[in-house]
Amino acid sequence: MLSRWQLCACLALMLLSAALAWQAQAWRYERLFAESDELQARQRVEQAEVLNEQLRNEREQRQALERRLHDSESIHFQELTDAQQNQARLRDRLATADLRLSVLVERDAACSTMPAATGAGGVDHGTVRARLDPAHARRIIAITDDGDRGLIALRACQAYIRALAP
Repeated sequence: MLSRWQLCACLALMLLSAALAWQAQAWRYERLFAESDELQARQRVEQAEVLNEQLRNEREQRQALERRLHDSESIHFQELTDAQQNQARLRDRLATADLRLSVLVERDAACSTMPAATGAGGVDHGTVRARLDPAHARRIIAITDDGDRGLIALRACQAYIRALAP
């Protein structure tokens, strides 16, 4: 039989071994938690790098699109300005009687005609033209001006949609 001291020593030894096992288990779990935390931190860094790269690519694409749209807008603004200048010149020429608008008329139409340009075949078979009233001519020029502006705006919209489409 074991003596009291031996029993106490055995019990103390068991308590010490249990405490050491407990401590070893705690160290093991701490190491596992540290490794897990390190792995999660690396994964977060990798995710952040991927997201950063995606943002950089999207920013570059957006900037390229903005440049293309700006260039397209500049081109269409220039077209619109040129069309407006041409229309203004045409209106000025009509206003100063430097230019007269006329239309082709059928031979038997009852209206005052303006002389046709003489051709090589003779005067009798030339086309008959009638002068338009200056007010009507101005209205026609205004209509063509609106049409030109509409066509330029349509081309600008089409270019914008083409630039946005992949």
